Amino acid sequence: MTDPDTPDALKAVVRRNTEEVQGRGDFALFDQLFADDFVDHTPQPGTTPDKAGVLVLYQRLRNAFTDFHPEIHWQTVDGDIVTTYKVYHGTHNGEFLGIAPTGKRIQFETVDAMRVRDGKITDHWGVANLYSVLQQLEALPT
Repeated sequence: MTDPDTPDALKAVVRRNTEEVQGRGDFALFDQLFADDFVDHTPQPGTTPDKAGVLVLYQRLRNAFTDFHPEIHWQTVDGDIVTTYKVYHGTHNGEFLGIAPTGKRIQFETVDAMRVRDGKITDHWGVANLYSVLQQLEALPT
């Protein structure tokens, strides 16, 4: 049996969330990967700092960017926290942050730190470069 707390196992949980849940929209897997008492320490506007709030965020991103997909550049582990640097890509075919669909291709960088315990994501801290999305959608005031 594989130890769920090795660095590779911890990274694999976060990678599955990034690639399969966020990238492919496998929301049944989302429920398996996130602990029921999950806490988002940096929730996005219009969401709650819990498991339900993250699900809303993921669904909004997939609805706004129809071909939404991540590109993981690196991951590192410190204790039970996996930090991931990734770039998201997609085409703006649905409303996002109150901006009507533009059909423009976007990409933005994100750094996430996720605590994984017993094979489940329990905590999240993250920074996303949403300013660059607004620039790419030409939604910033001149």
